[in-house]
Amino acid sequence: MKQALLSLAVGVAMTISGTLSFAASHGSSTLDDVKAKGFVQCGVSEGLPGFSNPNDVGKWAGLDVDICRAIAAAIFGDGNLVKFTPLAANERFAALQSGKVDILSRNTTWTMTLDASLGLSFVTVTYYDGQGFMVPKEIGVSSALELSGASVCTNSNTTTELNVSDYFRANNMELEIIAFDKADDVVAAYDSGRCQVYTSDASGLYAQRLKLDNPDDHIVLPEIISKEPLGPVVREGDNAWFNLSKWVIFALVNAEELGVTSENIDDLMGSDNPAIARILGTAGGFGEMIGLENDFAVKAIRAVGNYGEIFERNVGPDTPIGIARGINALWSDGGLMYAPPLR
Repeated sequence: MKQALLSLAVGVAMTISGTLSFAASHGSSTLDDVKAKGFVQCGVSEGLPGFSNPNDVGKWAGLDVDICRAIAAAIFGDGNLVKFTPLAANERFAALQSGKVDILSRNTTWTMTLDASLGLSFVTVTYYDGQGFMVPKEIGVSSALELSGASVCTNSNTTTELNVSDYFRANNMELEIIAFDKADDVVAAYDSGRCQVYTSDASGLYAQRLKLDNPDDHIVLPEIISKEPLGPVVREGDNAWFNLSKWVIFALVNAEELGVTSENIDDLMGSDNPAIARILGTAGGFGEMIGLENDFAVKAIRAVGNYGEIFERNVGPDTPIGIARGINALWSDGGLMYAPPLR
């Protein structure tokens, strides 16, 4: 626990130093830099199926990946004008602050420490999650409260490591943490039996289970022990880039609520619904407010679909991961997903 906090403190200092260095050497905005080089540099995970993972031919896919593709499409009209940088948990923030990436879209939890102490700005929440536990079926455990004395594998220098320590202490349970910098090392250690439990965000557990030798031999326990609002992150201080990233994502959520999809968007171009007209850029000058063409949302939706299409394609019930919308459903369907209106 003390070592994790010390590592986090060192990381904070290094990140803030990188922020000051980047700010001092770059007079232009992120959007200017992106336009000049002709692509968005997007920081992603080292491989998390459904969220950011290269396929068999090396093309990146996933919910987090599609967020970056939507931003690229909104800027350039082409969602393929993105380059992806895989980042371990312990290097993601330094990469963003140093300018190695323009945006971090990598299953990162929005917390006060990360938001207020690292020179970062969380754009919004793109996936509401919570930390859970995965165990082999053969050990006969049905609740996390039965895990006292277990060895638990997780990623080092993350909120996950702190959350599991807090949970076990609060329930007077013994704990042995085995932490690794790289996610694939955690999976390998758990799969080899080096630890009895794997803890991470529940979405990550469902995704990483696909990498195990025998996925069906493992279960995710019912307990959710934390709030893990996940979303993209940008450097603090560049309000233009922050607003652009934020409103591209908000447009995707609003599009789903209004029934605007990648399949029907052309048929709706003449809609007399004022809210739809604003999304499509045929009314108002909303793109101009964030340095883009007024049809920025049209370009993004054509490239990746609305938020619901992104979810269903990457992690929904009909995918190998098979996650129900649950709390990530629209607010109008009983979920938490909600975006301010374009008006």
